Amino acid sequence: MRVKGAFQIGLLGGLGVLLAIAIAGAVGQISSVLVYAFAAIFLALGVDPIVQFLTRHRFPRWLAVLTVIVAILGAFVGIVFLIVPRIVDQFSTLIQGVVATFQAGLLDDVLDWAQTTFPGVDWQGMIDDTLQALQDPNTYASLPPQLGSVVTTVIGAVGATVAALFGGFIVLVLMLYFMGSLPALKSAMYRLVPASKRPTFIRIAEQIMSAVGKFVTGQFALGLCNGILSFVMLSIVGSELAVVYAFIAFLASTIPLVGTITASVTISLLVLLLDGPQTALPVAIYYAVYMQFEAYVLSPQIMNRAVKVPGVVVVLAALTGGTLLGILGALVAIPVAAAIQLILKEVVIPRQDAL
Repeated sequence: MRVKGAFQIGLLGGLGVLLAIAIAGAVGQISSVLVYAFAAIFLALGVDPIVQFLTRHRFPRWLAVLTVIVAILGAFVGIVFLIVPRIVDQFSTLIQGVVATFQAGLLDDVLDWAQTTFPGVDWQGMIDDTLQALQDPNTYASLPPQLGSVVTTVIGAVGATVAALFGGFIVLVLMLYFMGSLPALKSAMYRLVPASKRPTFIRIAEQIMSAVGKFVTGQFALGLCNGILSFVMLSIVGSELAVVYAFIAFLASTIPLVGTITASVTISLLVLLLDGPQTALPVAIYYAVYMQFEAYVLSPQIMNRAVKVPGVVVVLAALTGGTLLGILGALVAIPVAAAIQLILKEVVIPRQDAL
């Protein structure tokens, strides 16, 4: 009987391990879908304060949701048909300008510096092989391993951009669905909790969702401010690529802590490269002033009611989410960190203090 019992325990344990492996594999295969769903939920929570604002001003819930949906779809269509063509056109001009600048002699200066600093490397040969491979795809196999990795990385980046655009469309559709059915989803989730603990759970869950929604809305507002002000400033200094620079500033500023400084440095260097120091100097001065204005005025005013996540937590969360699940993972990880921080503050720490 002991042998039989040991066999049954071992068999059940083995089946449990196999089931866990199967579940982990299934979750890995649908990880992108889960990321899209979480991103859509966070965005829906970010839009929900607008819906609640309308309902407090005598809008029925269905009319408030419909108004927000129409506004979002209208903004999306306007961006696609009015702004995206200009962004694409100016981005093409940006690439051509960078290439022309390198061809005008900057590449030769960099090549001379590289040959002087690293005389043992055949830089000119590597460049010639790269140009030959770009002109004739059959020569790709003859590229040095380092250049082959570079080309592979570029191709992967293009594929990742296309996948990100498709993922953004999926997130938009899911966000509209979650926004319309948010009360029903909340009610269904609350009913899964035992009745004795339901009031506490509802209170904490509502605080988390409200804080995460305000966090998302606040980051979008900061990005929008940076994009609009960047467009105005670059138009004043006479930059022909103000739209694409403003778009870069908007996208980067939606990433907390590091987004604004990354966009500022990138835009300043591009303006220096294409328009010269006489234009780049006021741009760099503007961004140096704006970063201080955002850090000490805009961000505290916009984010004063959201969960304040420490900077080191933001960086670690973004790096972890980006490593595991890509760009969307980096964006989703920050609200998740805010929610975890709120749970620790409202549940874990009071329980530990009561012991």
